[in-house]
Amino acid sequence: MASSVIAPTSTSFMYSKKGHSDFSSALPFSTQICKRAVSKKICCSVMAPQQSERKPSTTGPVKTAMTMTEKIFARASEKSQLNPGDNVWVNVDILMTHDVCGPGSIGIFKREFGENAQVWDREKVVIIPDHYIFTSDERANRNVDILRDFCKEQNIKYFYDIKDLGNFKANPDYKGVCHVALAQEGHCRPGEVLLGTDSHTCTAGAFGQFATGIGNTDAGFVLGAGKLLLKVPPTLRFVMDGEMPNYLLAKDLILQIIGEITMAGATYKSMEFVGTTVESLSMEERMTLCNMVVEAGGKNGIIPADSTTYKYLEDKTSVGYEPVYSDKQARFLSEYRFDVSKLEPLVAKPHSPDNRALARECKDVKIDRVYIGSCTGGKTEDFLAAAKVFVASGKKVKVPTFLVPATQRVWMDIYSLPVPGSGGKTCSQIFEEAGCDTPASPSCGACLGGPKDTYARLNEPQVCVSTTNRNFPGRMGHKEGEIYLASPYTAAASALTGYVTDPREFLQ
Repeated sequence: MASSVIAPTSTSFMYSKKGHSDFSSALPFSTQICKRAVSKKICCSVMAPQQSERKPSTTGPVKTAMTMTEKIFARASEKSQLNPGDNVWVNVDILMTHDVCGPGSIGIFKREFGENAQVWDREKVVIIPDHYIFTSDERANRNVDILRDFCKEQNIKYFYDIKDLGNFKANPDYKGVCHVALAQEGHCRPGEVLLGTDSHTCTAGAFGQFATGIGNTDAGFVLGAGKLLLKVPPTLRFVMDGEMPNYLLAKDLILQIIGEITMAGATYKSMEFVGTTVESLSMEERMTLCNMVVEAGGKNGIIPADSTTYKYLEDKTSVGYEPVYSDKQARFLSEYRFDVSKLEPLVAKPHSPDNRALARECKDVKIDRVYIGSCTGGKTEDFLAAAKVFVASGKKVKVPTFLVPATQRVWMDIYSLPVPGSGGKTCSQIFEEAGCDTPASPSCGACLGGPKDTYARLNEPQVCVSTTNRNFPGRMGHKEGEIYLASPYTAAASALTGYVTDPREFLQ
């Protein structure tokens, strides 16, 4: 995908736009230099950071301009001013753990704080079994038992338990994939700090909060102390403007970015997303955008809260929150600009999320199966998008197509929400007519392999188009499996042809 680099010169121009993410400042500009890459012209530009004197902020106790992430760190550490690289003790608003990392975190907590120690705040700990759930593996099941015993002992308020593995609907407390459940249950709030023992905790940055993954040792400490020593990350800003074509989804946008900056391009940096395109995205699409910043090495992804955010939260939480926004003169390490209207459907070829290619360039890649699910691609809107392609084609799938809703609520939506343009049919009806597998029980499923009896796990060296987030060797099971990461549009189109397919074949 071609990009253009804008180098600093003495000439400058002004950029501004309306909304909370307003950004207006003089930036270095020079003649645009195009370099050819895949086959597209001028989709992205990189701008040198602001060099002029910083002006004081007009909001809050801040003395000099700061980014959203810096402001959240300042508030959580009770500091008036912070700079990238500062190490501060950050007070945690929410700590999340699940069945894979929870037992280890609990063990460290008990070892360091004492067998009879109490967590720092039983209402700020959220425990969500979701990874290895619908399996006969005894060790996986034991992990959930450990969580249950701990939550009972500590009187944890938010434990989304599951006991009946034969019928997930018999478990009213069970939710499913932690990152989607956190949003649906109102634990994602602007301006707060959310830490989780999972790298894709960064999904919650879509709500204007600082959210990042931590290890078991850090989580064990947070359980007892309610705070953690963190380094303030510098911020990369991604300005995405232009009308979103009807064949693109947020998955295409983040694959474009990761391909542009590589998997190491944002290592321990905050990735802030703004622009008219971002403002037009739904909350679920914003979650997809932030979900995969870790695949670029990002510490966190973050999007300014706006009316879309507030509307989503209306019936989710009664807890008060205070959004923060980057100051106009905030310091950004780099700024990347994208004209989204010029982008095309993308895939990430094996075996790296930054191995970007145009979907249409992979049309000769024969596939064995399609997987639609995970925290990245298993939300309600992801299934509605896949159903849209099936409706437009009127055809049946040519390869096994597995559907794994992220949460119990998503599963219900699949069976109840009418798909636009289908004459009132639900996703489940459309999937059945297209010959897909029956939607599975909500969980992480085969996204990260799991026990051999995990639904849709790659137990053979097959080629799979997947809406998940990683395509490393062995990620979905077999170490010789080949995974093409794609949007729900592209995944559904590929299911219909048996080859990696550009969804424009059915959507235009």
